[in-house]
Amino acid sequence: MGENEASLPNTALQGKKMAYQKVSADQRAPGHSQYLDNDDLQATALDLEWDMEKELEEPGFDQFQLNSAENQNLENSETADLNLDPIQPATSPKGRFQRLQEESDYVTHYTRSAPKSNPCNFCRLLKIFCMAIILFISGILIGYYSHKNCPSNATSSGTLDLQLYQEILKTIQAEDIKKSFRNLVQLYKSEDDTEISKKIKTQWTSLGLEDVQLVNYSVLLNLPGLSPSSVTLSSSGQCFHPNGQPCSEEARKWSSQDLLYSYAAYSANGILEAEVIDVSYGNADDLKRIKKMKNVTNRIALLKLGKLPLLYKLSLLEKTGFGGVLLYIDPCDLPKTANLSYNTFMVSLNPGGDPSTPGYPSIDGSFRQNRSNLTSLLVQPISASLVAKLISLPKDRTTNGACSPLELPNNEERIVSMKIQTVTKFETVTNVVGYLKGVTFPDRYVIVGSHHHTAHSYNRQEWASSTAIITAFVRALMLRVKRGWRPDRTIVFCSWGGTAFGNIGSYEWGEDFRKVLQRNVVAYISLHSPVRGNSTLHSVASPSLQQLVAEKNKFNCPRRDQCPKTNISSEQMQDDADYFINHLGVPTMRFTYEDIRALEGPSFLSEALFPKHAIKVEEMDPFFNLHETIIKLSGEVILQIASEPVLPFNALDIALEVQNNLKGDQTSTPQLLALASHLRESAELFQSDEMRPANDPKERAPIRVRMLNDILQDMEKSFLVQHAPPGFYRNILYHLDGNTSQFSILLEAWEHCKSLASNETLQEALSEVLNSINAAQVYFKAGLDVFESVLVGKN
Repeated sequence: MGENEASLPNTALQGKKMAYQKVSADQRAPGHSQYLDNDDLQATALDLEWDMEKELEEPGFDQFQLNSAENQNLENSETADLNLDPIQPATSPKGRFQRLQEESDYVTHYTRSAPKSNPCNFCRLLKIFCMAIILFISGILIGYYSHKNCPSNATSSGTLDLQLYQEILKTIQAEDIKKSFRNLVQLYKSEDDTEISKKIKTQWTSLGLEDVQLVNYSVLLNLPGLSPSSVTLSSSGQCFHPNGQPCSEEARKWSSQDLLYSYAAYSANGILEAEVIDVSYGNADDLKRIKKMKNVTNRIALLKLGKLPLLYKLSLLEKTGFGGVLLYIDPCDLPKTANLSYNTFMVSLNPGGDPSTPGYPSIDGSFRQNRSNLTSLLVQPISASLVAKLISLPKDRTTNGACSPLELPNNEERIVSMKIQTVTKFETVTNVVGYLKGVTFPDRYVIVGSHHHTAHSYNRQEWASSTAIITAFVRALMLRVKRGWRPDRTIVFCSWGGTAFGNIGSYEWGEDFRKVLQRNVVAYISLHSPVRGNSTLHSVASPSLQQLVAEKNKFNCPRRDQCPKTNISSEQMQDDADYFINHLGVPTMRFTYEDIRALEGPSFLSEALFPKHAIKVEEMDPFFNLHETIIKLSGEVILQIASEPVLPFNALDIALEVQNNLKGDQTSTPQLLALASHLRESAELFQSDEMRPANDPKERAPIRVRMLNDILQDMEKSFLVQHAPPGFYRNILYHLDGNTSQFSILLEAWEHCKSLASNETLQEALSEVLNSINAAQVYFKAGLDVFESVLVGKN
C-alpha cells in the first residue's frame, strides 16, 4: 500500500473536540480510593492547565515510528481545531492524559465569576474575614486528624506513582546482584535440578515472598550418549569430533563434556554415509536452486544456522528428501568479538513442552506417547573449524579485511559418514513459583519469568544472570511490602526448568493451569538472558506495550534531545515467553543488552546454546551495572502494570501494527485492506473512550474499570492463528526479526507459492490473517457497544 493510497476513513471522529486533564497520582490523598469522586480534586482542577493529547492519527498515516518527543500543551482547547496528527507511541503513554469531555460546545462547570466593583461595607468585610478564619482553623484540624488516621507507611495502591516506583527500585544495587550471581554459578556443578530449585525457593521464602511452590513434572529428555558424535571423511578416513578435533584418545579426554553436549536434542539416531550438499541457509529459494542441480534424496545438507527458524528449515529439508544435516554457524555472521570457530553447541528440535505429552500436561496418569525423536533427519551441530576442514579451505579466509562466508564449491564432491547416538529417558523438571498477592485485583496476574540451570544442559551463565536479577527484584519488593504496601494485581514470580530442551517447564506449567491463566494473566515480563552484549539496549514488546516500553527507555536517557532512536520491536523471542505469547495471547515484554553487531546479523542465531565458557558474563558486565539497569527498567514496567487502575495497554497501536504489516505487501487483498481500515476505526474510537474510567465520575465505578481492563487484557488473543509453519509464532503480531514488517506467515506462504504450481498455501495463510483481523474488529466493536449500553442504561 503506497503513499498515494486513499486515506483511511475515520470520519466518525472528525469534528469532535476533546479536552484532557493532566492527572498526577500525587494529587490524590493517601488512603483515598481511586474510584471515588473528590470535591477538592475537582476544585483544584480550576488551576490546572488543560492539555490536548495528540492521540489519534491523521488519515493516510504512512509509518508507525517510535520517536521520543515532548508533549505539546495546547492553550484555548475550546476553540482549537482537532488535528489528527500521527500518533507517537513514545510521547504520550496511555493514562498520562485523560479525556474529560467530547462535546464541541463543552464549557467548564467551574467558571469563576468576575469580581464586583461595588465597595463592601465594614460589616460585610468582617463577616468574610471571620468566616475565612473559621474555615482556616477547620482545615488545619481536618488535615491533622486525616493525616493521623492515614499513616504514610500504609500507602494505598491507588496512590502508587513514579516516586514510589523509584523508592522501591533504588534498593536494587549492582553489587548485590553480582554477589548473588557468583553464588548461583557455584551451584552449576550440581546435576540435580531439584536441589537448585530448592535453594531458589529457600532464598525467595527468606526474603518474605509468600506461597512459594516447587512444581515438578516428569518429562522425556533426549540426552547425549556415552561417546561423542563423529563425522568421518570417506576419501581419507579421517574421523573428527564436532569441534573439529581428530577422534583420538587425547582429543576425547580434552573437553569431553563439551563434546558430548554438541548435539541436537530429539534428533534421529543412526549412521548415514552420503554426499554433502551445501544448502546455505536452507530457505525455499536455496532448495529450489539445488534441486535443479542435484538429486538430494538421502543426502546430507550442510546448513547454516540463522535467518529463519531452525525447525522450519529442517521441515523443508525433510520434505525435500534429505537424510541428514550438518548444522553450523558461519563466523561471518557473528560479532568480531566472538571467536567461536572451535566451539561446539547444542540445539533443541522440540517446539515446546514434554514431547511425550504434546498439548497436555505431564501429570500422573497422562498418556505418554513414544516420541524419542521429533524428526526423521539425523542432525548434528558442528563447529566452523570442522566445516573448513570438510571443504578444504585455508585457515585465513579474509580478503581485504572482509570475511568470506564458508561455502562448498558446486563442482566438488564430499562424501562423509555421520554417526549420532543419543538416549531418551524420563527425568524431573522443576519450576519455582512464588506469589505476591494483589489487594484490588488479586485474581489478575502479572507473570515475571526467569530460568534456572537444568541437569544435563549447559546454557552458559545466562541462567545465573536471569535468576540473580529476579531475586534482586523480589528483595526490593518485599522490603516495601513489610512497610504496608502491596500491588493492585498479583505478581507471580517464576523460575523455569528445562528451558534448554524446548521451554519444557514453562510449557508444562502453562498447560497444567491453562484455564486459570487464560482468564487471569494480564502480562508476561521476561528476564531471560538479560545481558548478551554490552553495546546497545534492545527491547522486544507486544504492540500494545510498545508505548509503555518506550517511556521506560527514558530511564537511560535523562536528556531527551540526546536520546538515541528507540530500539523496540515485536519479534520472535527464544525463551520461556513462547507459551504465553502463542497459546494464551498475553502481552509480553523483554529488555536485554546486546552486541550491536549481533542485532545486525542474521536472526535466530540464539537458537544455539554454547558451553558455559563461551561467553563470560563478568567480562561483558564486570560491575553488573547493565544487570542493574535491566531489572530497574523491567521492574518499573512490572510495577506500572501491576498497580495502575487501568492497564497501560494501547489498542490503537495494534491496529497500526496490522496496517503496517499489510503496507506494501504484494499478497494483500482488497478485503484485507478494508478490514484493516475498519479495525483502525474501531480502535481509534476505543482508544478515545478507554480513558474515561480514570477521570469521568460517572464511569469511575469499579465494575466499569474491571470491564475496561478485561477488554484491554484480551486484545491480542484475536491474532492467534490455528496453523503456522514449524518454528513460526502462532501470534501473527510478531515478526521473524526486527527488520521485517510483513506478516510472517504471508511471507512464508508467498515463498512457497513461487515454487509451487498451486497457490493453496497462500490462500490458507490469507484466510488466517483475514479471520484474525476480523475477529479483532468484532472484539473492539463489541467492547464499544458494551460501554455504550451501560451509559444508555444509566441515563
